[in-house]
Formats: sequence, C-alpha cells, structure tokens
Amino acid sequence: MSTREEVLEEVLVETKEKKENEIVLYNDDVNSFDHVIETLVYVCQHTPEQAEQCSIIVHYKGKCTVKTGPYKELEPRCSKLLEAGLSAEIV
Repeated sequence: MSTREEVLEEVLVETKEKKENEIVLYNDDVNSFDHVIETLVYVCQHTPEQAEQCSIIVHYKGKCTVKTGPYKELEPRCSKLLEAGLSAEIV
C-alpha cells in the first residue's frame, strides 16, 4: 500500500467517525412563522435572522436542518422542539 493510499484511508475513517447528527425540522400547517422563529431562537440558540431563514426554508422546501452535533446534545433540543408543537427528528 502506498503512502498516499494510507493517508486517504485515514481521512475516510476520520470522516466517518466525525459524522454528526442533525435535527431536521418539518413543515406543518399548524405553527405560525413567529412561533417557529421564537422556538428556534430559544431552543437552538439561533439568531433571529437564522431562525427566520430556517422557517422560510421549511415553509417552501418542507424541511430544514436546524442544528447539527453529537446525538446526546441534540436529543434534549429536539425534545423541546417537539414539546413546543413543532415537527422534528434527529437523523
């Protein structure tokens, strides 16, 4: 095995290990833009601008990744989004 192949193999292994989970927020016909924005600011520590952009993406595309990170850090945030009446899951 060449040095180049060994380095490439190491990079691929590191990339797989560092794969982060995502909270995906889904569109619904129930929640207002204001509620979604306020919830994202509170739960995900988004700026108002970030939260507004995510809410617009969710509205037009049907879903949007709103937070990435390790599962153990995302789980309580996702639970809070669900408690607030939003539709979300960790992928």
